[in-house]
Amino acid sequence: MVRASVVSNLKTLLWREIQRFAELTTDETSDLWLTAQKVGKQLESYHKASSLTFAIQDGPQAGQTVPHVHIHVIPRKSGDFEKKDEIYDALDLKEKEMKQSLDLDKERKDRRIEEMAEEADEYRKLF
Repeated sequence: MVRASVVSNLKTLLWREIQRFAELTTDETSDLWLTAQKVGKQLESYHKASSLTFAIQDGPQAGQTVPHVHIHVIPRKSGDFEKKDEIYDALDLKEKEMKQSLDLDKERKDRRIEEMAEEADEYRKLF
């Protein structure tokens, strides 16, 4: 299950589960970034944002808490963080929280199917 780390954060990922960015083929790298670009363009418009943050945490020491390559695509607005780079601290904190919740499977509270379906319907309209 994919859980957004910060508000309006979508992750783009590949069909093949790959742990590290260097393991991607040239085609997978291209597909991943082209998908992130397409997703970002639509999210920026949908959320009336003025910028985007793209983030990859490649390996545990970089803050990667789920062992597969993915790009965070985060729409940004003026004033969303006091200092623009605070997004990385927020992303890191949410990733750690997510890992803790994934480690505690029995205590994990999944989102309601209806809530996820609603969100998916909204995003589906963009593509």
